[in-house]
Amino acid sequence: MSPGNLMEMVKVEHLTKLFPVRNRLLLSISSNIRAVDDISFEIERGKILGLVGESGCGKTTTAKLLARLLAPTSGNIYIKGEDIAGLKRKGLKKFRKNIQMIFQDPYESLNPRFTVHSTIAEPLKAQGLYDIEKIHDSLEVVGLTPPKEFLFRYPHELSGGQRQRVAIARALVIDPIFVVADEPASMLDVSIRAGVLNLLLDLREKYNLTLLFITHDLAVARYMCDNIAVMYNGKIVEMGDAEAVIKNPEHSYTKDLLAAVPIPNPKARRERRKR
Repeated sequence: MSPGNLMEMVKVEHLTKLFPVRNRLLLSISSNIRAVDDISFEIERGKILGLVGESGCGKTTTAKLLARLLAPTSGNIYIKGEDIAGLKRKGLKKFRKNIQMIFQDPYESLNPRFTVHSTIAEPLKAQGLYDIEKIHDSLEVVGLTPPKEFLFRYPHELSGGQRQRVAIARALVIDPIFVVADEPASMLDVSIRAGVLNLLLDLREKYNLTLLFITHDLAVARYMCDNIAVMYNGKIVEMGDAEAVIKNPEHSYTKDLLAAVPIPNPKARRERRKR
C-alpha cells in the first residue's frame, strides 16, 4: 500500500518512461528518449487533474502509462492504494476494469466494422460482465437516446460528437473508478465541444469519477479541472490549484503558454514577453 492521504485515488511516484533509439547499422541501442522524466503527482477522489503542455511534451505517454497501455521504465502508479506499475497479464486484466481511457480521435478509436452495440459490449465481454441493460443505460447516460436508434449503427453513420459519446459510453460501461481523458474534445467541431466537456463534468458529479484530463488548451483546463500540472520536456514544471496556476504562474514555460492564449478582441494588443 502507498503511504499518504486516504482521499487519494491516484498517486504517481517518480514515473519514468524511456524509449530506446537504435543504431540502424549496428542494430544496437545508441541512446534513450526520456518521454516521461521522473514525474510525481496525486489526484484526490472525485477530482480532475489537468495535464497541459505543448505537443510532444509527454502528456499522451503519461496517459498511456496510467492506463497501463504502456509499461513504465521505473516508478510507481498507485490506484486506490494498489501499485499497478508492475502488473502483468491476469493481474492487469483483472484490474483494468477500474481504469478506462477516452482517446483523442473518435474517428480512429472506434472500429469501423463494429456497431455501437459491439463497441460498448467489448469491454463487458472481456470482463465476463455482458449485460444488454448496461449498454442501454450507458447510451442514455451520454445522451444517445433512445438507445435502440443507435445500437446497430456503424461509426460512419454517426457525427463526430456522437462518436465521442459512444467512446465515453464504452469507457464508463464497466464502472471504472479512474478515467484518463486524452484531449477528448480537440478533434471535434467547436460547436459541439462544449457539449462533450459538460457531459464529462456531469458524469464526474454523478459517479464521483476521478479524471486525468489532458489538453494543450489552458482555457479548457481552467474550465474543466480542479488542479493543473504543466508538463515540459517530459517533466512537470509547475502544479497547483487551477485558478492559482492561471492567475499567478511561477514557471517561465507556464507564462509562455498563457501568453500564447489568444485574446477574444481583434483590437487588443498584448505586450511581448521578455525572455
